[in-house]
Amino acid sequence: MKMNPPLVSKSILSNPFHSKINIYSPMKDAPVSKDSTNISVSKTKLSNSSSTNRSIICSNSETDESPLSSQRFSIQDVKYQFPTKCISMPNSHSHRSIAVLSGHVGPVSCLAVCGEFILSASQGRDIIMWQKPDLRFFAKFGHGDGSVKALVSVGNKVFTAHQDSRIRVWKVSRSSENVFKLVDTLPTTKDYWGKFMKQSNYVQTRRHHKRLWIEHADSISCLTVNNGLIYSGSWDNTLKVWRLSDLKCLESIKAHDDAINGLAASKGVVYSASADGKIKGWGKEGKKDSHCLEGVLEGHKDVSFNSVVVSDDGKWVYGGGSDGFIIGWEGNGSFESWKLVCETKAHNMAVLSMCLMGGLLCSGSADKNIGIWKREVFGKLCKVGIISGHEGPVKCLQASSNRIDAGFMLYSGSLDRSVRVWWVPTYNNNTNAQVEEENSLATLSTLNQSIISC
Repeated sequence: MKMNPPLVSKSILSNPFHSKINIYSPMKDAPVSKDSTNISVSKTKLSNSSSTNRSIICSNSETDESPLSSQRFSIQDVKYQFPTKCISMPNSHSHRSIAVLSGHVGPVSCLAVCGEFILSASQGRDIIMWQKPDLRFFAKFGHGDGSVKALVSVGNKVFTAHQDSRIRVWKVSRSSENVFKLVDTLPTTKDYWGKFMKQSNYVQTRRHHKRLWIEHADSISCLTVNNGLIYSGSWDNTLKVWRLSDLKCLESIKAHDDAINGLAASKGVVYSASADGKIKGWGKEGKKDSHCLEGVLEGHKDVSFNSVVVSDDGKWVYGGGSDGFIIGWEGNGSFESWKLVCETKAHNMAVLSMCLMGGLLCSGSADKNIGIWKREVFGKLCKVGIISGHEGPVKCLQASSNRIDAGFMLYSGSLDRSVRVWWVPTYNNNTNAQVEEENSLATLSTLNQSIISC
């Protein structure tokens, strides 16, 4: 969504080249300074056994290339602050603040989780890589290449979408550890040379101005990956399809009547959310190479959709609106059978971001809060928690499982230039309360020890 970031006081800014992690007390919103210690981490490689145990295949990998791994990096010199005691959790049915990651030079605009790494990017053109679970600073790259609007990781590559209408492809440099090298820009030079001579390849973007159809004419706001293809949505109202194998642009679809703000994909269908108040589903029919419109989900009149999420099985789709509502649909195959299942007033201000983790939906808002919602049997949302702590609108959310049933890690990026890390329980009503309590305490203790041991 097009919006100007709010003014941020100098007190919350940090040196962009020295990242600090403040571990927060579970009972307060202030960094722990009492009984805390500063330690320096030497520049050494992680042992092979350690990285093997923590190595996770990237969930959105679409190639056979190896995913990003800590074996390929050396640890940067960075100071950590942590409490000497483990985080306590008197009530398992409540979130806990784990850490605050600072270091961005601008408002945080997007996040991505891939294997053992967290990627965060900002409107200040910088991209930072953090290692899970100890949240170490690993690398920083991307300066001077335009404000970053979206990012995804595929195999050992990172794709970033920028305000200058370009998609950039980054890869770990072979000559220097902790350095990402720009290896390509979309559209590629080869794509340009193959099309610029023909007048039929040019389209009208505005009065007296034409561009090649493979180019975006405005900021690229969102990216998603599905079935060997990468999709880009832009404020120029178009959806473009790129092939991952050779980075060639295959299609340009005039998808909406206003800016595209969000993309999601599941079961071969790509969902685009737009400021025109519609979510559209795009897919391929039969053996056709081109995409076609499969259906339209309409929201409130004159209300923009800023984000969209879809369940892994493709049965549930939720859109976050500028009026603070989350609207949900249930489908089963054809779009003709889709039905509206919920209209929930989630926030007092616009919903800017959402993510799904199993039966829980997390929503970030311009009101600076994060809502935790449980999906009921028929798709309705029941509020189970509210998270506050950011000093600016929550622009992006990502969640990752710790392979423990007690809960998951939630990462939130804000216009206050910080990334916050939260522990969120699963809110399982069928689980014995005492057992869930013990599992949550054990998990938080493990997380705390991971950070301390680094």
